[in-house]
Amino acid sequence: MRVISLNANGIRAAERKGFFKWLDNQSADFVCIQETKAQTAQLEAAAFWPEDFHCYYHDAEKKGYSGVALYCRHKPDNIIEGIGWPDMDSEGRFIEAQLGNLSVISLYLPSGSSSEERQHVKFNILDRFYPYLMDLTKKRRDYIICGDWNIAHKEIDLKNWKSNQKNSGFLPEERAWMDQLFDNTNWFDAFREINQETDQYTWWSNRGQAWAKNVGWRIDYQVVSNALKDKVQTTSIYTDERFSDHAPLIMDYDYAV
Repeated sequence: MRVISLNANGIRAAERKGFFKWLDNQSADFVCIQETKAQTAQLEAAAFWPEDFHCYYHDAEKKGYSGVALYCRHKPDNIIEGIGWPDMDSEGRFIEAQLGNLSVISLYLPSGSSSEERQHVKFNILDRFYPYLMDLTKKRRDYIICGDWNIAHKEIDLKNWKSNQKNSGFLPEERAWMDQLFDNTNWFDAFREINQETDQYTWWSNRGQAWAKNVGWRIDYQVVSNALKDKVQTTSIYTDERFSDHAPLIMDYDYAV
């Protein structure tokens, strides 16, 4: 089972850069997209509705902002648009597909880099999201939560960690939140289950020559519940082409849909 996650930084821009042509050859079972930056009504072109998939979008109320999508090769039993929190759902940050005992979620957690106010919003959502994740473990479902979490967990997960310790995305409180999440044995960073290498990044600033010099951050994850921890087979970050300021995170699981 192949799962791909990408923060598209505008799905229409990603389409122009060749994302959907690339996707045609990936044999994905699920594709989780964040930051579509479009209303579904604006996505009339066939490219945004790949014929091999059942396609679902959850838009932000504000045009050109946020938004998530989920493409499923097999028709889901159920689609859940939104997490049930007005502040998250008005910004289109959560969509879940349920197939049998499996749930795949496309998630876009907020960034706090634009202002102190948005950092407070981010902390508030993290405070609520942790108990939400703990509640999910009681449902006895298998979960893959894909997306842009806007946090680099450890020093290995960004190039310039020393100079970013006071910046949103690598604050001590954010990293401690990730520690708490991954130390409880219910949730796992699927990528790090099989890849402990350095210089593994999924996002690069558009400033300077961050992309050319591989000065990046790993802030995109596939977070899995306990039943999938030992099912991770392969992982890769696709950087041969650039569809966004993020790169597609591709993971294969020994799991039957």
